[in-house]
Amino acid sequence: MTSCFHCNELVVTGDQFTTTINGHAQPMCCPGCQAVSQAIIDAGLTSYYQFRSEPGNRQTALVPEQLTQYSAYDLPEVQQDFVHKQGNVDTTSLSIDGITCAACAWLIEHKLKPVQGIDKVLVNSTTQRALVSWNNDTIKLSEILQLISQIGYQAAPYQVDEQEKQSKADSRKFLLRLGLAGFATMQVMMFALALYTGYFTELDIEFRDYFRWVSLIFAAPVVLYSAQPFYFSAMRSLLSGKLNMDVSVSIAIGGAFIASCVATIQGNGEVYFESVSMFTFFLLLGRYFEQTARQKASVSSSNLHKLIPLTAHLLKDGQVTEIAAKQLRINDIILVKPGEVIAADAVVVSGKSSINEAMLTGEQMPITKQIHDNVYAGTINVEQPLQAKVTALGQDQLVAEIIRLQELASNNKPTIALVADRLARYFSAIILSIALVTYIVWSFISPEDAFWVTLSVLVATCPCALALATPTAVTCATAIFTKLGIITRKAGVFEKLTQIDHVVFDKTGTLTCGHLTIGDINIEQPYSQQQVLAIAAAIEQGSLHPIAQAFKPFFDNRYVVTDIQHHVGQGIEGIIDRQKVKVGKLSFVLPEHSEPSRQHHSQHIYMSIDNKLVAQIEMLDQVRLDVKDTIAKLSGANIGLSIASGDSSGHVEYLAQKLGIKDVHSGLSPQGKLSLINRLQQAKKVAMFGDGINDAPVLAGANLSVAMGSGSAIAKNSADLILLGDHLSRFNDAISVAKQAQNIIHQNLLWAFAYNVIILPLAVTGHVAPYIAAIGMSVSSLIVVSNSLRLLRIKL
Repeated sequence: MTSCFHCNELVVTGDQFTTTINGHAQPMCCPGCQAVSQAIIDAGLTSYYQFRSEPGNRQTALVPEQLTQYSAYDLPEVQQDFVHKQGNVDTTSLSIDGITCAACAWLIEHKLKPVQGIDKVLVNSTTQRALVSWNNDTIKLSEILQLISQIGYQAAPYQVDEQEKQSKADSRKFLLRLGLAGFATMQVMMFALALYTGYFTELDIEFRDYFRWVSLIFAAPVVLYSAQPFYFSAMRSLLSGKLNMDVSVSIAIGGAFIASCVATIQGNGEVYFESVSMFTFFLLLGRYFEQTARQKASVSSSNLHKLIPLTAHLLKDGQVTEIAAKQLRINDIILVKPGEVIAADAVVVSGKSSINEAMLTGEQMPITKQIHDNVYAGTINVEQPLQAKVTALGQDQLVAEIIRLQELASNNKPTIALVADRLARYFSAIILSIALVTYIVWSFISPEDAFWVTLSVLVATCPCALALATPTAVTCATAIFTKLGIITRKAGVFEKLTQIDHVVFDKTGTLTCGHLTIGDINIEQPYSQQQVLAIAAAIEQGSLHPIAQAFKPFFDNRYVVTDIQHHVGQGIEGIIDRQKVKVGKLSFVLPEHSEPSRQHHSQHIYMSIDNKLVAQIEMLDQVRLDVKDTIAKLSGANIGLSIASGDSSGHVEYLAQKLGIKDVHSGLSPQGKLSLINRLQQAKKVAMFGDGINDAPVLAGANLSVAMGSGSAIAKNSADLILLGDHLSRFNDAISVAKQAQNIIHQNLLWAFAYNVIILPLAVTGHVAPYIAAIGMSVSSLIVVSNSLRLLRIKL
């Protein structure tokens, strides 16, 4: 099969979509890619396809041009948060999704620069942001955003929240420390190299001492300012009665600097200003790359808030007004037009449409929403206009809850990380002891070399790489989980995922969608199918039972019900047009009939009017789309499978046979499920799928508990792992990511230990100069960070 020329996905539509590029008709996989590529060609930017190093993003999620409205960004009260005005020229920073290489930045710049009214366009492919200046009298911001969307990129104003402002301030301060250390290192090394090569041997001793004083002046800001973070960290560690790697770092920096100052003042002995400056510089450089890696890995979760729109359409007294979203209040009614992003968590009060919840769940397939259904801030209305009543704002919204869960997950250290932290503390104590012994021994062997050899030991064996081995890998793995719509709630999930060798599934809501739908209907004359469904919907109105929810779409207010009576476990009866209507089991609807034999693949309910059977209605609970694929992959990985369901109908056996699961347990109580889990755990590591509420005891008892966390139930789930979407295959992805993360962590730890084992004897025996030790330690840390970043390139 051929690949799409724009995004490189497989083309399954033949030659239905093509674009002529450089005289050749190139295949496109969908109308979105065809529209984007044609816009690029029409703009005369064919060079993009010659110079790009990565394929473009697939454009299947592109909504028609008339649906993409950016007019909200033209409102003055909205622009005041992100637009800088100077005369007639407005400037803002745009966050652009879809940039994959430098050619993308070139494409966007050359698309916008020729447009009248745009003063300046600077696109940074690394940060995926663009700085745009324009004349507001000539062109509007909404038109600029529309131009960018035409070539396949989604842009929105980039807003910095308070946490990011603090992070940026810290980064600027860190860069200042790093820059100062780098500048001083270059100056001091010039004099040090001359000393090492014997350049000053023929000069007067005064010249040598003069340059030592100059070196002291350059090194002092490095020691007193650039190295401050190490001192504070070491002090906090010592005050808490523990040792961390910054203790040995601080001793090395402080000891070398003080000894060098004494030698400079007294005019004899050796100085180590170049080693102090270089050590501090490389150590800060390693920390800087670590910090950058963490920010890169966690950017997806921090950006969730930015997906919430800045404006909303408020519906009040029949009038629609566009207001800033932060002005919304609980119980306000908002109008959400097709193509718009929902501004707040709400419940639908009018209309029916499909909602794309990919930003929450990672699933691109829209979900149908109708009256009484919940919708969430940041999700996209695809088809029809909706009216919704606001139910939550700010930190009470689902997106805020997800961000809190992600922060909790990123702060949860796996067991191997805790072990590494303990090892780092013991390692620091061992290194300090070895350094002390080294100094004592060398004081007898060669007193003039004792100090610099000890300094090399402290610098070369600094356990930075050991401390970085696990947190960088865990941060990157958590970022991938976020993109997949997977939330980890408890510590140890990464280890548990790699150890699982048996999975127990609940049926309803896990293997099946948990939403009953109506199948075949057998109707007795003179009633029509429409009448039967409308009567059933009227009788079931007000009930929260899953069967009642299945009839909700067929409600017709022409049927008025009185004297409704609920019979638990049997059915409902009521009076419609002076006729007694019953809906439920056959033995309830017609008492003289016994319940039919168990159905093998579905359940039925019955309707009678004035004790005459009117209809037999099949109720179906559809199997999730990717269940078979998930089961096949788990079986292929030699993971055992079981079904434990509270459903006592034959549907459980039928479903198990259909999916190829042989170990089936139906009609179980929560205690029965827990007993099953406990039996399996005697020989296996068991993962249990449940709803997180009714199955709380079972989930608590399993080695790893997994919940399908759709909707607001996410806040109530007590599972270790939550799959935000409706796809079970995400569990297979989670296992794959966890195994790769564990491999990376093991590689990092192996490298960190191997490096220290090799460098320690060399440093102790005086074969490593202090500045070489500083370089080696920093390179070791950078290797660990770079290895962890490989996780972000995993393709699933």
